[in-house]
Amino acid sequence: MTFKDLRLKRKLVKTLAEKGYESPTPIQQRSIPAVIKKRDVIGSAQTGTGKTAAFALPTIHRLSRAKKRVRCLALTPTRELAVQVFEQFSAYSAATSLTCTIIYGGVGYKQQLEDLEKIPDIVVATPGRLLDHIDRGNLTLENVEILILDEVDRMLDLGFIDDVKNIERMCSYNKRQTLLFSATIPESVRKLAEWALKDPEEIIIGERKSPAQTVDHSIWPVDPLQKFNLMVALIEKHQIESMIIFCRTRHGSDRIARWLQEHKYPVSVMHSDLKQSDRLRALRDFKEGVNTILVATDIASRGLDIKGVTHVINYDVPQHAEDYVHRIGRTGRAQTQGMAFTLASPEENAEIARIEKYIDGEIQRRKLDDFSYRYDPIPQSKPVRKKRNRGFQR
Repeated sequence: MTFKDLRLKRKLVKTLAEKGYESPTPIQQRSIPAVIKKRDVIGSAQTGTGKTAAFALPTIHRLSRAKKRVRCLALTPTRELAVQVFEQFSAYSAATSLTCTIIYGGVGYKQQLEDLEKIPDIVVATPGRLLDHIDRGNLTLENVEILILDEVDRMLDLGFIDDVKNIERMCSYNKRQTLLFSATIPESVRKLAEWALKDPEEIIIGERKSPAQTVDHSIWPVDPLQKFNLMVALIEKHQIESMIIFCRTRHGSDRIARWLQEHKYPVSVMHSDLKQSDRLRALRDFKEGVNTILVATDIASRGLDIKGVTHVINYDVPQHAEDYVHRIGRTGRAQTQGMAFTLASPEENAEIARIEKYIDGEIQRRKLDDFSYRYDPIPQSKPVRKKRNRGFQR
C-alpha cells in the first residue's frame, strides 16, 4: 500500500514523496481513512510507529485551506512532544495555505501572541499555557472542527484530567471530530473516551504489555547506598554509545547528573523544572551525540522520538508498572538490540512485584562480579529440611 492508495490529496502525497515516505505504517493505514471519513478515533500504537502522521496527514487533508479561524487543536502533555507534533504539522502542510502555531509554557508570551493574532488554522498546545491564553482572551476554541488528544494516558498521569475536560467543553463546534491517541488504553482513558468521543472507531496496533524481544532487561538488586557505585561499574563494563538514566524525581535527576559530571561523564539532564530552552538543548545535545548520557524523569519515557539509544538504566524503579515497559522501550528499537538495567533496593520490591505481574513474567536477577556488595544481592535459597514422619501421636 502507498499513501496515494489512501486517497490523500496530491499535494500531501507529493510532500511525503519528497521526504522519502512512500508506504504508510499499520497505524497510518487504518487511521487515515477513518479520519478522512470524519469518524472519531481511539488510536493506540507505540512511539516510533508514525502515530503523529496518522492524525496529522488526514487532518491537513480535511482542513484543506486556510479560513482565518482556529479549526484544529492538538493537545499534548509535554512541551517536547508539542514541539514534535508542531514540526510534523508544519512540514506536512508546507505545500498548503494552512498555518500552524505552538503554545506551551516555560517561554515568553510575545511570539505566541503575535502568532495568535494571525489566527492560525492549527494550534498545538500543552494544557496549562493554552488555558492561560484563553483566560486572557487571546483565542477561542468555539470553531475547532478537529480536537486531537495525543498521549492521553500520560496527560492523565500528570494530573491534567480536569484541564482536558475544560478544554474539550470549550471546543463546542457541534460537528466536531475528536481523535484520541494513547500508547496504552487503561480504564481511565476509556472513561475519558466515553465522555468526549461519539461512536469512535478503535484502532489498536501492537499494544504492548511486555518488553520487546530486542531488549535484554534485568534487575540488579543492591543496597540503596550502593546504587550509584553499581551504576558506574555497569557503565564502565558495557560499551555505552547512547544511554538514558531514569530517575523518579526532578531533584534526583539533578543529583545523579551532577555526580556523573563529577566523574567526567558527558551528561545532559531533562525534567519539568528546567527552562524550556534548557530542556530543548539537553535533548538536542543528546540526540546529536554531544552528550552520550541523558538523565531524566519519565518526561523522556514516552512520545519523544529518540533514535539509537543502546542502554537504559532505571536508577529508581518506576512507580507505575506500565512505565517500566515505556522506559526500557527507549532502547532496542528498529530491530536493533538494546540493554536495560533496573537497580532495585529492597524497599522497591513491591514495585518490582507489580511490574512482573503487569508483564506476566519474572525478570532475571543479576549481580556484577568483582563488585564489593554490602550484602549478597541474590542469596542462595536454603534447602528445606524435611520433617521426619513420627507417625500418629495422641
